[in-house]
Amino acid sequence: MNVIFLSRREGRARQLNLAHPLTLSLVGALALAVLGSAFALGLQFGRGAHSGALGDTLSFSGLLAEQKRQIGELRQQLQLRVDAMAMRLGKVNAHIIRLDALGKRLTEMADIDSHEFNFELEPPTGGPEGGGEGVSAQIPDLTAMLARLEQRVDLRDSQLAALENVILARELKEQIHPAGRPVTRGFISSYFGERADPFDGREAFHKGVDFAGAMGDKVVAVAAGVVTWAGERSGFGRLIEINHGDGYVTRYAHNQRTLVAVGEMVKRGEAVALMGSTGRSTGPHVHFEVLRNGRQVDPLSFVGR
Repeated sequence: MNVIFLSRREGRARQLNLAHPLTLSLVGALALAVLGSAFALGLQFGRGAHSGALGDTLSFSGLLAEQKRQIGELRQQLQLRVDAMAMRLGKVNAHIIRLDALGKRLTEMADIDSHEFNFELEPPTGGPEGGGEGVSAQIPDLTAMLARLEQRVDLRDSQLAALENVILARELKEQIHPAGRPVTRGFISSYFGERADPFDGREAFHKGVDFAGAMGDKVVAVAAGVVTWAGERSGFGRLIEINHGDGYVTRYAHNQRTLVAVGEMVKRGEAVALMGSTGRSTGPHVHFEVLRNGRQVDPLSFVGR
């Protein structure tokens, strides 16, 4: 096969014999050069693509490692919060146990029916069902629930403290109510009411009860109160007068010596004087009076309590 080339400048034609061995060698060499260049370019491109994919893989691995580290930190923080909440719940539970023990003690002190105020059972609760479906409790929800529980415990603590104050006030009222004998030993020598006057024999109204005993015996208060008189008074001799509040006043007359002063607080059973025979008296005894709203009443009803 021949290829004819025309030259304009020389005006003649040239022929190239493709079947000639030299021509075939040149064409083959050119084809090999083109194929080699294409193969080299493909290999270079493949290397670049492989390098980019390897870089992406390494970057993704690093990202996964960072996320694992963050997850580990979050898990540790969550565990710390759970541990803290467990400690708080333990403290609240211990506080509730103490409150229940206090409630039981107050119930016994107040003599309240245990079925009416039972600290051993959970208080009844209830209510209509909500419109939506229930959801699992989350950590923030548990925190809010714990805070509300602590508020309820604080309120319960305040209520129990108020109940204890009421009971203590009732006990105080019992303490200031006259009850018992004004002497530690002795006997009743004269009762409340009409009697023959020991000095002139005429009928007279005796406004107290007389307790006979030995000179110097202790005279004791029959209730807690404040001393409003400690000294001489006509007919009574050396007199102790105690105001107990709630309209009650007691008097202890004919004492040998007074042991308290005006303004002092005294307790039930505390010695306030020594028995004597001062004033209008025939012998060692204590004249005991109980006044209710300014009027003498029969002390025997209080002595027998």
